[in-house]
Amino acid sequence: MSKKFKSTQPDLPRLEKALNYQFQKIELLNEAVTHRSAGAKNNERLEFLGDSILNFVIAADLFNRYPESPEGDLSRLRASLVNKEGLFLVSQDLHLGNYLILGSGELKSGGYRRNSILADTVEAIFGAVYMDSDLERCRLLILQLYKKQLENIPDADSLKDPKTRLQELLQSRKLSLPEYDVIEIVGKAHNQKFTVNCKINKLELETEGKASNRRKAEQQAADKIIPLVQAIFNNK
Repeated sequence: MSKKFKSTQPDLPRLEKALNYQFQKIELLNEAVTHRSAGAKNNERLEFLGDSILNFVIAADLFNRYPESPEGDLSRLRASLVNKEGLFLVSQDLHLGNYLILGSGELKSGGYRRNSILADTVEAIFGAVYMDSDLERCRLLILQLYKKQLENIPDADSLKDPKTRLQELLQSRKLSLPEYDVIEIVGKAHNQKFTVNCKINKLELETEGKASNRRKAEQQAADKIIPLVQAIFNNK
């Protein structure tokens, strides 16, 4: 393992430079990069604060960016940005793994690479910047770090889950909703596998989905049947 991950004194000035923000109270940044595995004084409280600020800032930006979009579309767009994946992308741009303070267990298991830890640390940094300055400065930082993602937001419809997309597709042709049936459950309670059948009687179509829970299996089955439905509609 590289020596830089063993140090309990990360190069915080270098991180400040990456953030384009200089802390008045550097101890806030130190707390923000400290995982709970390293001790009682960790970043969980700052993460809680940063999560709320991030959701507000992104929601406000999307509200202004898409003045004609309904609430449902805005919610999906926001969720696609503030989720663990979106936060992890920010952490990668900052090379945040170089600055984490971890307990020995997390250090040995590669916690500095773990998506969830990196994502939570990004939120904690937002909380730290807010506590060190104010909401406006934190807002500018968030928008700066999310600039690429905000400029490449996917179409809201593509963010809908497969069951919703299938439902809307069928309703557009005034067809009944699909039927979902669990046809098999195997494994013990803590490690079950669900097989779900998705059937559209009117179109004589059916598919199966297999996953660790019923909801995911239904989504998988719906995802498989959508292109079959589209093919039928395109040929009519």
